Amino acid sequence: MGKAQKYVLLGDATYPLQDWILKPYQEDENLTQRQLQFNYRLKRAHSVIENAFLRLKARWQILLKCDDCSLELLPTLVLACCILHNVCEAHDNPFNEEWLEGTEPTELPKPCQPAPAAMEDVRAEQVRELMCQYFETCGEG
Repeated sequence: MGKAQKYVLLGDATYPLQDWILKPYQEDENLTQRQLQFNYRLKRAHSVIENAFLRLKARWQILLKCDDCSLELLPTLVLACCILHNVCEAHDNPFNEEWLEGTEPTELPKPCQPAPAAMEDVRAEQVRELMCQYFETCGEG
């Protein structure tokens, strides 16, 4: 795209648009086809991430009940599970679908209202627009 970009997190409409948080365009009848495509792709990426975390929690169910370890140990425990999970996935270690039975996706509490416009970063719109252009030029996928 001719402009170096740093990593971004994906958020939903309730998060403020920041240059490090990508969120969809607000859904209304005025969205362009390109903006609709951006929202669609962002939702697809978000679902891939949700599925990855679901598989991580299913494989390493200790992550479902981390309340029995100290807060100091928690980051190391999560990191170890992520590393081991990625090793298993990279080596096509079989994933047992039955593991998913104990890991029903839970909705964590989120804000109900979108973040106030004052919290949004004006530079972030440039980042979102660059991503929007990129999605338009890279074809279907």
